[in-house]
Amino acid sequence: MKYMLIMQVNPAAFDALTEEQREQVMTGHGAFMETIKASGEMVETHALADPAQSVAVRGRGSVPVVTDGPFVETKEFMGGFYVVECATRERAIELAGLIPDSSVDGLGVEVRPIVFSAGPQ
Repeated sequence: MKYMLIMQVNPAAFDALTEEQREQVMTGHGAFMETIKASGEMVETHALADPAQSVAVRGRGSVPVVTDGPFVETKEFMGGFYVVECATRERAIELAGLIPDSSVDGLGVEVRPIVFSAGPQ
């Protein structure tokens, strides 16, 4: 089964880290990617730009309306994700625990099953 491991970013929590701690989080992703590549569980990963660079497209009647971001008043946002394919939910949770963000107070990794996929193969 495929799972999306969603890294939730809290800028205040990340900014409160020392430069060394921030570097450990960032370089830890390289080690995590090597682990899931070696196990054959990595499908893909993407890091996302800051929400201030986003736009939202919403319908108003038959005319789409585009609004510049950020859109939600929240202290956390989706910073990126990994898609993994593994045998069990427990393994997906175990992998999420290996992502460096999961060990930092104020950051976290959401584990969500993927129920539908489409696109080029």
